[in-house]
Amino acid sequence: MTTAYYSTVLDHPMEIVWALIRDFNNYPAYIEGVSESVIEDDKDGDEIGAVRRFCYLGNWIRQRLAGHSDAAHSLTYAGIEPLPFPAGLAPDAPTPVRYEGTMHLLPVVEGNRTFIEWSVKLDTAPQDADRWQALFQSWIPDWTHSLERSLGRLAA
Repeated sequence: MTTAYYSTVLDHPMEIVWALIRDFNNYPAYIEGVSESVIEDDKDGDEIGAVRRFCYLGNWIRQRLAGHSDAAHSLTYAGIEPLPFPAGLAPDAPTPVRYEGTMHLLPVVEGNRTFIEWSVKLDTAPQDADRWQALFQSWIPDWTHSLERSLGRLAA
């Protein structure tokens, strides 16, 4: 088991950030490359156990909402199927990975901003851990910056 982690400060109030991300089905609103998202079985986007099926860069992915707390401003999601390594990134692609991600927000009093930490635990074969960790370590900042750009458009 290995973890990819990223944190930063967003120049937006925590309530605004949480309002955007708290709905598990709102992925297309803040992650560039997500063209569609659907919650299966008519569950709500904040209901633990809800499954979202979304299209990211042409690939369909399913995740389950494993944890959600309005009080703690956090949500945890888990991949339902192991994620295959993206085609073309490595000639000898590592085995698919199981993963669980958590987004957690805290208020930054100075400037009414938000501290966000985003971590993804990766359950992979030991020989593949470094490559998977490096890949997620590059993706999480991209996703966080996408969230920041989306917040900027909302504020404009």
